[in-house]
Amino acid sequence: MVEGVAIAWWAALLGLAVAIVLILRKLNATYALMLGAVVGCVIGGATLSQTVNVIVAGGQSVVGTIVRVLAAGVLAGVMMESGAANRIAKTIVTVFGEKFAILSLALATMIICAVGVFIPVAVLIVAPIALEVGNRLGISKVALLVALSGGGKAGNIISPNPNAIAAASGFDVPHSSVMIGSFVPAVCGLAMAVLLATLLRGRGAAPTAAEVDANDAADDASLPSIGRALVAPVIAVALLLVNPIGNVLNIELLTRFQVDAMYILPFAAVVGLFAMGKGRHLLDYSKAGIGRMTDVVLILIGAGAIGGLITNSDLSTQIVNLIKAWGVSGSVLAPLAGILMAAATASTSTGVILGSNSFGASILDFGVSPVAAAVTMQAGATVIDHLPHGNYFHVTGQSMKMTVGERMKSVPFESLVGLTMTAVACLTTGLF
Repeated sequence: MVEGVAIAWWAALLGLAVAIVLILRKLNATYALMLGAVVGCVIGGATLSQTVNVIVAGGQSVVGTIVRVLAAGVLAGVMMESGAANRIAKTIVTVFGEKFAILSLALATMIICAVGVFIPVAVLIVAPIALEVGNRLGISKVALLVALSGGGKAGNIISPNPNAIAAASGFDVPHSSVMIGSFVPAVCGLAMAVLLATLLRGRGAAPTAAEVDANDAADDASLPSIGRALVAPVIAVALLLVNPIGNVLNIELLTRFQVDAMYILPFAAVVGLFAMGKGRHLLDYSKAGIGRMTDVVLILIGAGAIGGLITNSDLSTQIVNLIKAWGVSGSVLAPLAGILMAAATASTSTGVILGSNSFGASILDFGVSPVAAAVTMQAGATVIDHLPHGNYFHVTGQSMKMTVGERMKSVPFESLVGLTMTAVACLTTGLF
């Protein structure tokens, strides 16, 4: 908090509301969040100089997350640009075959996300395969998107993606602890996505022949083999799990391996790149990866600004008092904060940043462990992060050749997947 600044809770809410309205009006999310922070600070009684201090302090609070996100960009760039992610998706769908088509599509998107590819990009990668399968088997586009989006959400909470990094940084816990704690909720989310997609397979129009990407199969020969494609993600996951395994098995040598994801993810990416025989593309793929991270970093800065506004207000105190007055367990604040903040910004990572920065101290004051708080808040952020004022809604709809009306039909079912993961996360972490 900035010394000497005390902003009223209603001003913080007003600032957040201004940011949401501006995002809905299609203003760049970073500017919308920063402008909302300025409005909230000024209306709340802060001077112009104090407002600058609040926003700068808020931006500084997300620097650790930004550094790790930029490091993760190397892995994301390698997985996407080399074709490794595409190869993994194609292999999963081929292995499971038409009999388990929906499971294979959901699992492919889950794994692509889990190895460090952003969820919108993961859906984009698997979408051409899904359209082809849907056209051949008569599976509706709504069912296909529920499978892809649900699988992506499941993979997203066990990944080295910005949301998981933000959850770990926000509560100062190892990234691997968040990934491990989210595994069972992710599996349950995958199961729910497959179940819902199976029930919806005949509901709505199936992809037409004209909507199938005819060029998708032609690119297959240029992709790396599945063995080479898996090198980078396997190394990343293995190194991230060394310390937790050492703690579980009480092996002192392994517990001393305390290497941050900032080092592990780029290292795994470089090794994987050379394993695919594409080491000469390191600079190009790294450039592409950091390019994909630019928008995320900018949004994180905006989230830090609005988080600074909320942190310097008494909003969290008022919410805690409200929870106590209702007689509700304070442990629900972590998932609830994730749900509300992600819904407000239509972004999982931004929701986690806002939730952890604004309500982190209050959540821990209720006796919730940092790992439980990180796991449940991140799961909560997947419930309604796919609303129309965010890019994910439109990017995924376009990838599946859907109209806005068709895209809206999948929203409640995607939310059921997120709710499933949130409920399971609360149960497995002992909140309920």
